[in-house]
Amino acid sequence: MTTPWGLPDFDDHEAIHFVTNEKCGLRAIIAVHSTHLGPAAGGCRFWHYAKDEEALVDALRLSRGMSYKNAMAGLPLGGGKSVILANEEKTKTPDQLHAFGKAVEELGGRYITAEDVGISVSDMIEVARSTRFVAGLPNSPGDVGGDPGPHTALGVFLGIKAAVKWALGKDSLKGLHIALQGAGSVATGVALHACAEGARLSIADVDEAKAKKLAKRAGGQVVSPDDILALDADVLSPCALGAVLNETTIPQLKVPVIAGAANNQLATPEDGERLYDRKILYAPDYVINAGGIINVCTEYLGDGDASVVRRRIEGIPVRLEQIWSEGAETGRDPASVADAMAQRLIGRA
Repeated sequence: MTTPWGLPDFDDHEAIHFVTNEKCGLRAIIAVHSTHLGPAAGGCRFWHYAKDEEALVDALRLSRGMSYKNAMAGLPLGGGKSVILANEEKTKTPDQLHAFGKAVEELGGRYITAEDVGISVSDMIEVARSTRFVAGLPNSPGDVGGDPGPHTALGVFLGIKAAVKWALGKDSLKGLHIALQGAGSVATGVALHACAEGARLSIADVDEAKAKKLAKRAGGQVVSPDDILALDADVLSPCALGAVLNETTIPQLKVPVIAGAANNQLATPEDGERLYDRKILYAPDYVINAGGIINVCTEYLGDGDASVVRRRIEGIPVRLEQIWSEGAETGRDPASVADAMAQRLIGRA
């Protein structure tokens, strides 16, 4: 019998909830990795998976990443994640969102949900009709909350600047070539910040129309998704889905820096060592992409305004520099250093 306990990505998760509602066609998984620091917080992903096991693996990996992300961001939150299994047409109905919200409510606050891939602010409004334990709701200009994407993008941009400073000794992105994988909302924010500072962009997305649209806005060029990872550039910024850095792709890389928004960029822990052996500076994904959860956490807890969110996001480069510094001192790759730091923070050293 195949069980979650036997999967490589099972990491002593506290609970895994399988949600089914045949009436509205909802199938979802809510994974709670750790509540050591507080309620497990993490977004809901709406995605079509070829196999159900892929959805489970995604939930396991993403929830563990949220434990690490929230801990490293200094937030009083644990880590959790949910995935709604979409059909091939990615049909999404209000009834499904309401049913998902009821499942979250039944957990009594142990898990707090928000937006992720495939879920919008308007979707969260529907979810919030059934549960109190939701963040990322609409906000007024200048308030916290709302779409976490721009806040994630800002943190990634600041992290890229820190990585360029550390690896290349440059204070600005002006004239640097950034290979951007993805053209979604977060990638768009990263691209616009970078081009405003004078960076040159190469953009790839499986949706060529989206890539072309972003390239036009950012003054960049479109390249094939098959070519983006092997592009000769100053920075590779993965801003799509995960596991893109692996035994096959890492030998093809032609960049000194990898810093992007995608979750779970490393396919395995050994891939962090492979990057280190190639002298490629890596910004651990759950550290650099914490801007969104910082924003929704501030909204949910009500403990700050937009200036507080900005100040907390500006702490991301500081944490990255701490990781790189410890790695340089100990000879360990940044991913391993960050994992060890996060594990200490959630009581699993």
